[in-house]
Amino acid sequence: MKTIALVGCGRIAQRHADIVSKSEEFGLKLVAVCDLLESRVQAFSLKYSVPGYLDMDQMMLDTKPDFVAVLTESGNHASHVLRLVKYGSDIIVEKPMSLKIIDADKMIKECTKARIKLYVVKQNRFNPPILKLRQALSEGRLGRITLGTVRVRWCRTQEYYEADAWRGTWALDGGVLANQAIHHIDMLLWMLGEPKSVFAYSRQSLAQIEAEDTAVAVIKFESGALGIVEATTATRPTDLEGSISILGSKGTVEVSGFAMNELKTWEFSDETLKGIELEEFSNNPMDVYGLGHKAFYRAVLEGVGQDIGLIVNGEEGKRSLELLIAIYQSIEENKEIFLPLNDPDSILG
Repeated sequence: MKTIALVGCGRIAQRHADIVSKSEEFGLKLVAVCDLLESRVQAFSLKYSVPGYLDMDQMMLDTKPDFVAVLTESGNHASHVLRLVKYGSDIIVEKPMSLKIIDADKMIKECTKARIKLYVVKQNRFNPPILKLRQALSEGRLGRITLGTVRVRWCRTQEYYEADAWRGTWALDGGVLANQAIHHIDMLLWMLGEPKSVFAYSRQSLAQIEAEDTAVAVIKFESGALGIVEATTATRPTDLEGSISILGSKGTVEVSGFAMNELKTWEFSDETLKGIELEEFSNNPMDVYGLGHKAFYRAVLEGVGQDIGLIVNGEEGKRSLELLIAIYQSIEENKEIFLPLNDPDSILG
């Protein structure tokens, strides 16, 4: 039985705790939680019947877990991972892995030096319709890809941003691109390959925060395909969709729903390539977190999927971070930004 401890008891930690506390069926046991806020620690400790800590170092010394999951504010991911490396536990870190490329490089370097594994959470890669789309692309079923689009049309009210002081700040979070749409940016990269350049715009539409709540970006890929990112938390009154569509010379696939869990379109010029019922790959979750966290943890435990990109390591997690920073640079400088970046820095972080 492998053990895991959680650092951070905020919003996303609830999802991780729910999954890992019920994961003894595939050999994972939650042994401790940690947060700087005593009230949160007490609540998690009571709910999941595990020790709670205010100090992560003490938690690691006491419990010596096989894995530790860093679920803190995005701007603190790097410092927390680097602080935890010395304990020898494999590290799972939520998205984005950091807010600066230099920090991502440090994380990768120190984990490699310590001979521990670094996993970045990209749970939507495990969604059945996403895997079906990925398979179709790898088999060339869609032909020459012309356009890939991701859409994040979610609702985050002012109350959401005010619930935690770090939300929407440049230092610890960023806006809809860095917090919510990073999953979809990652998905576009996984499907379309290497980006060549990006041009983007953003706005503060409804939320009174430092960063953006609405943004669009156009990406040129090395393959010749174009990509579009449409992201907003200004959808009202509720979440609308989190989706991806890929258009090619021989077919079109769209995965929609709240969290890219629902196969909406599966059309090919060659009718024999259809061969599936949409309902078989259409399980829309009740919330935007989707259904992939359990599959993610199972894959990490079983050590499968990294060769095909299911499990995202530090280097792969850095790819979406670099494109994210390029998007922010384009917004700041009002110009097309080319990749790889010569100056991998921005207001983010």
